[in-house]
Amino acid sequence: MSDRFPTIRPTRRLLLGTALAAPALLAHPARAAGEVIVRTPGGTYDDVMRRHVYDPFTKETGIVVRPVAATASKLLAMFRANNVELDLIDTGDGQLLTLERMGALAPIAYDKWRWSKGEDITPEVRRPQRVANFVYCTVLGYNKEHFASGAPNSWADFWNAGKFAGPRMLSDMASGSANLEFALLADGVPKDQLYPIDIDRALKSMDRIRPQIRRFWDTGALSAQMLSDKEVVAGSIWNGRLQVLIDRGAPLAYTWNEHMIQVQALGIFKDAQNVQGAQQLIDFMLQPEVQAKYSRDLIYGPTNMKAFPLLTAEERARAPGGERSMQTGFYQNATWWEDNRDRVNRTWSRWLQR
Repeated sequence: MSDRFPTIRPTRRLLLGTALAAPALLAHPARAAGEVIVRTPGGTYDDVMRRHVYDPFTKETGIVVRPVAATASKLLAMFRANNVELDLIDTGDGQLLTLERMGALAPIAYDKWRWSKGEDITPEVRRPQRVANFVYCTVLGYNKEHFASGAPNSWADFWNAGKFAGPRMLSDMASGSANLEFALLADGVPKDQLYPIDIDRALKSMDRIRPQIRRFWDTGALSAQMLSDKEVVAGSIWNGRLQVLIDRGAPLAYTWNEHMIQVQALGIFKDAQNVQGAQQLIDFMLQPEVQAKYSRDLIYGPTNMKAFPLLTAEERARAPGGERSMQTGFYQNATWWEDNRDRVNRTWSRWLQR
């Protein structure tokens, strides 16, 4: 599971089979009828969603929303043990695809929506059993002071350590995926021909830049820290993590060229105790006015196309999935990654040990 947000709160854990459960769940042996339990990334994300989604939803419907933290492995174990202790899953699209293929997810009731309209959701992220609540992206970030005379503007530039010298970073598989797409772009592969990924070619491209890689980051927090502390002067980083540093005055910047758009999505356990409440929460969360508010605070892009006009021109310009983003970026193929994750993990581990 990737860490696109600040550290997950450790105070709540989910009951899995005979594993120990946290007091938060044990205190509610009989679930309240008016409660939806949501798996979230935790931390600041929960604060933003409570302000713009959970509390307004409770006021509108009387249904209480309770966020909890759970890793991908816990979600899988919960389903396999037939011991579903939550209703709505808010996580990376690839993780939901895995659950969908296991038969764990209920259909999204688009035809029952009353706050939102299914046809307003970007088609690329609207699926029968999962729907995106926002998109984020991985960009090429850099230190403006270090590159005062000219900054890298493509992954080919990033790979050109002679012209754009300095320590770098890229993502590790532990972050969710390694930056194989960027390695191929640097090697001359067009954006629309990245998939299926040629793993061998990508790693051969990685060989060329590896001496300049100070570290392969495994969390969003680490990537932000390395760039902020000048441990590296350029690297891949999630746009939200980088924008926070820029807004605080750090001498950092990024290029929109060749950024990778990624998806955070919603799915409902088919055996959840409150499927209906979870359906309502998705509907409420994706309405334009609500989505514009939390997308603005998270610095990510809305998936309801009618939310974009509610953002300022500046907010739209820096929103993944917007008009500018679609012209210069590309969607990561979550299906390819889930189909090939085990193979890439093995190959990546061997490559790192060389």
